[in-house]
Amino acid sequence: MAKKTSIEWTDATWNPVRGCTKVSPGCAHCYAETFAERFRGVPGHPYELGFDLRLVPEALVHPLRWARPSMIFVNSMSDLFHEEVPTDYIRRVASVMRFADWHVFQVLTKRAERMRELLSGPLGFAAQLPNVWWGVSVENRKHGVPRVEHLHGTPARVRFLSIEPLLEDLGPIELRGLDWVIVGGESGRGARTMDGAWVRSLRDQCRASNVPFFFKQWGGVRKTKTGRELDGRTYDALPPMSRRDAPSGDLRRRLRERLDLSFAV
Repeated sequence: MAKKTSIEWTDATWNPVRGCTKVSPGCAHCYAETFAERFRGVPGHPYELGFDLRLVPEALVHPLRWARPSMIFVNSMSDLFHEEVPTDYIRRVASVMRFADWHVFQVLTKRAERMRELLSGPLGFAAQLPNVWWGVSVENRKHGVPRVEHLHGTPARVRFLSIEPLLEDLGPIELRGLDWVIVGGESGRGARTMDGAWVRSLRDQCRASNVPFFFKQWGGVRKTKTGRELDGRTYDALPPMSRRDAPSGDLRRRLRERLDLSFAV
């Protein structure tokens, strides 16, 4: 099985890339960086190099080993569309997602322009995969809302927003044509406060546009205390998805071998 996770809107994580660099205020208290830097210098640890960006090619075929159909968050500890990740490597990641079609893959980026460019060009084969959801992070009007515009211009079959951490009132957002919205407050040390009115505005906009709404958390220093109820209920909506069984272990092994050959340098 894939690496399990406590992230409420997915089942597991897969990190063929590790590490990242900050690009906007939403990155200020990055949970992934905080976690990775704890292990900098620990010999043999996956994060021995801390949060320095690096490719992990040995992890590429992992989803083909996982027989249980799952929702898999791609690069929870990085950004697939980081400018230092080669296009050919992103193509390899997308090829794995295409082959492992009994899983649903959730790709989330702050590099919305590069995602739009690649899915409109060399990664066009992946844009329309029904088992891959392509999303952008949104935290404020200045940096986050323009990513929504790029997402609308991305020729993806399934598109979503992760509005977390929500740092201010976003105002009206064009949600028509999108398939899912996640909203959440920042958590952990130094967490910035989220106003309930900002959340309700987004919930109501989703309702008006018939877009599934998922409220992840209020956040705070101890997010378990603040919980994830909004006006007395939880919101756990997901986009429609079809589930299929994984192929046999032998077929999955042959798929891995095919991919291993295509990834040879």
